[in-house]
Amino acid sequence: MPPLPLRCHPHCNPHRRPRRLARRTALVPALLPLLLPTLLSAQGTAEDYRRARELPGRYRAAVRGATLEHTWVSATELIFRRHTAAESWEYLVIDASTGALAPAFDAAALRALLGEDAPPPDRLPVEGFVGTPGGWALSIAGRTFTVEREGGTLAPMEATAEATAEAPWRLPRARPGARSRDLGGETHLIVENRRATPIGLRWVERDGALRDYGEIAPGEQTRQHTYVGHVFEITAGGEPIGRYRAERSRWIVRIDEGAGGEPPPRRGPRPGPPERARSPLEVRDHDLYWVDRESGERTLLDGSGAPGDHYTDRIFPSPTGAHAIVLRRVPGTEREVTIVESSPRDQLQPRASRFSYRKPGDDVDQLRPVWVDLSTREVRAIECGPIENAWSIGRFHWTADGAEFRFLFNERGHRRLRVIGIAAPTGTMRVIHEERSETFIDYSQKTLLRWWPDDSAFLWMSERSGHNHLYRVEVGDGTMTPITAGEWVVRAVEAIDFDAGTVELRGLGVHPGQDPYHVHHGRARLDGSGVTWWTEGDGTHEISFSPDRRYIVDTWSRVDLPPVHELRRTLDGERVAELARADISALEALGWRAPERFVAPGRDGETEIWGFLLLPSNFDPTRRYPVVEQIYAGPHGHHVPKEFRPWHGARATAELGFIVGQVDGMGTNWRSKAFHDHCWQDIGDAGFPDRVAWWRAAARTRPHLDLSRVGIYGGSAGGQNAMRALIAHSDFYRVAVADCGCHDNRMDKIWWNEAWMGWPIGPHYEASSNVTQAHRMEGSLMLIVGELDRNVDPASTMQVVDALIRADKDFDLVVIPGAGHGAAGTPYGRRRQADFLVRELWGVEPRRE
Repeated sequence: MPPLPLRCHPHCNPHRRPRRLARRTALVPALLPLLLPTLLSAQGTAEDYRRARELPGRYRAAVRGATLEHTWVSATELIFRRHTAAESWEYLVIDASTGALAPAFDAAALRALLGEDAPPPDRLPVEGFVGTPGGWALSIAGRTFTVEREGGTLAPMEATAEATAEAPWRLPRARPGARSRDLGGETHLIVENRRATPIGLRWVERDGALRDYGEIAPGEQTRQHTYVGHVFEITAGGEPIGRYRAERSRWIVRIDEGAGGEPPPRRGPRPGPPERARSPLEVRDHDLYWVDRESGERTLLDGSGAPGDHYTDRIFPSPTGAHAIVLRRVPGTEREVTIVESSPRDQLQPRASRFSYRKPGDDVDQLRPVWVDLSTREVRAIECGPIENAWSIGRFHWTADGAEFRFLFNERGHRRLRVIGIAAPTGTMRVIHEERSETFIDYSQKTLLRWWPDDSAFLWMSERSGHNHLYRVEVGDGTMTPITAGEWVVRAVEAIDFDAGTVELRGLGVHPGQDPYHVHHGRARLDGSGVTWWTEGDGTHEISFSPDRRYIVDTWSRVDLPPVHELRRTLDGERVAELARADISALEALGWRAPERFVAPGRDGETEIWGFLLLPSNFDPTRRYPVVEQIYAGPHGHHVPKEFRPWHGARATAELGFIVGQVDGMGTNWRSKAFHDHCWQDIGDAGFPDRVAWWRAAARTRPHLDLSRVGIYGGSAGGQNAMRALIAHSDFYRVAVADCGCHDNRMDKIWWNEAWMGWPIGPHYEASSNVTQAHRMEGSLMLIVGELDRNVDPASTMQVVDALIRADKDFDLVVIPGAGHGAAGTPYGRRRQADFLVRELWGVEPRRE
């Protein structure tokens, strides 16, 4: 039975919006001559719905060369595949030191060696390359051929050497429990079953879930497309026998009789000073004990532990073995949320479940360090004044000489971070460094603490200049030396080389005139003498390194520009050569329209607000279209896509007869600190003044935008935002679909909401609440929620429902049994959202079949 859509009215009136309908009916005779042309050309037809369903697959299959298949076969030689036509390609080798380009092998000669049944020379499916002393070898159709660097001689590999030669292609077994990670572009696995019984293939998802990819019969093999870093599990008789993580230059998984191969050895602990010994401390039943290493005899050191204040098993012995820090814990609020699965598939009766879920204002765990002298077995309490009212303490670090134990303190409310030190042998606590903010410190996105090898300084991230940058902080006198500076931001630190005195990083806004959210890569010197940017193209960039990191393959694109692949030097960022460009001619032949990038001033008339517009594939510039905004204004990031994609999910909405826009307004992340601060204690702002200004600026040069018919939709934080549009900006937004919204920030998860709304709870929480502000809602609203949402408490949506009913407001409610977070992404949820937008903005009944 399908989920029950509820049309909610406070008095259970069976009629649909009786008062609003009456007003519309009275106007129909007078307006019919004006409305008839619009109604006749209105969209939301069965053909529109069909395009929205079918175009994603057609569009994605029409792009060639979006990723660059490439392999380094030596320190300077790169082999890559470049498309020459829709179904043709060539393999080239480039010498990065000179830029010299040549065929990687004689394609015609290779086809002749393969036999008459082989594909044409421009369609040879080479499975991969590997370097050899004299050149390189390639694998194709289960055979191996060598290519000589000098002269290009191509020859089959000797059968007697085959087993040895194939070893470079063999993929080593991953560690037990390995999960998929996104580490690069496309690649593949060739799984050979050399057993007498079938084997199974399962993909290990990022969260550890297993997805069945079928069986491989004895003596057979399968070629599995995947991505670098993704993990697959091999099973025999339903039992796992090994996991394998996909790489770019090794891809053969050969399963012989017996075990699936030995896993790599586990990494042992980092070697420390030879005098460091295993800690003799142990925690049992909340108390601290001393354990004799030889006899195993336990001696109680401190029996003061209790459930409400107890020792934890987090024990940190010093490198010298002279002292140790043990953490005690005072537990915070143990809040639970209860959800009810109304229609379980395996039983008739509903099933309730409970899970831990702290909310803003709840007490959090308080950890405090205790000092233990391991020579005297003395346990000593530490004066913890500098870490009172902690949100967290962490990133623990003993100095190499054991003279000080250091960690990071984050104060509740996130307006102060401190680096703390506890000195040996006294156990006294001091503040090494303090960071303050009048609003908030973006601790979850912009915290970095890396110690110099000699412990004399640390690498720190701060927005104190107004932009997120890196600093060297001296432990002795607190001196801060800027490593990076300017009106751009450090997005992330990728690697630090203290010996070379460099840090590799990603930056945003580094090239004036470009979209400030474009990702660029470079290397800064730790002495603050400057940054060398390796990327420059007007787009957002992804890179991969040569084996010695002297060169990068740089792939960059924009929403309106297909990927470009370049070879560049890391010494100075200079381009060696352009390797290839993606081919979208087949995509354009299908009628694909590139997103229209658009930038306009925000609420202050100066700050640039960036976004883009999506037009339907059958766009007619002589018509006027209602507009729909897809919104997600979570302060933890920026959310408008920047890289090229043949299909954005919002295109499905555009195909129904809308112009869809996405915008990052003020209050979202990764611009200046002032830009981000607009969300502080006001998530309800959601950048709406900037969004409205952006739409109005776009309409001034685009007469096909009909701003008298504006809709908006979003999920989670976007669900809160979408409903907020009808509360605070109903003069502009007329229709909204709010999916699984965190409608009241006091009802949602503690970390996300206190990060920007702050602590303690105050009246600003009510001011941003869709529940307490529901009486101000005007327009057409659809609420969607999944009853099993574990991310946002589904009661948040139901409290909005209650408030709307008490305020005598009409709205639509779709509750989807069995659905979790993002219920609007289910087939039924997508269809209901689409129908609602068509019905409310076009004024026609959707015709889906």
